Amino acid sequence: MTTTMTEPDITCRELVELVTAYLDGAMERSERRRLEAHLGGCRSCRHYLDQMRRTIAAVGQLPEESVSPAARDELVEVFRAWKQG
Repeated sequence: MTTTMTEPDITCRELVELVTAYLDGAMERSERRRLEAHLGGCRSCRHYLDQMRRTIAAVGQLPEESVSPAARDELVEVFRAWKQG
């Protein structure tokens, strides 16, 4: 008898951390399947993914010069603090 090890379910927090790789198509197939399985049962994460897609579409149309250096620096600091937290 062969037993199959299954990957643990992905959490909402993990999805938030992996969403960029998912949208960029930079995930391994097994991780993508886990993420998509979570999306299938989590309405909140589906909503979050939709928000991210809309944000990327909107922000992707902005020229880099439209963001002031101060705003850019603040965004970088917020991102760094989030990654460390």
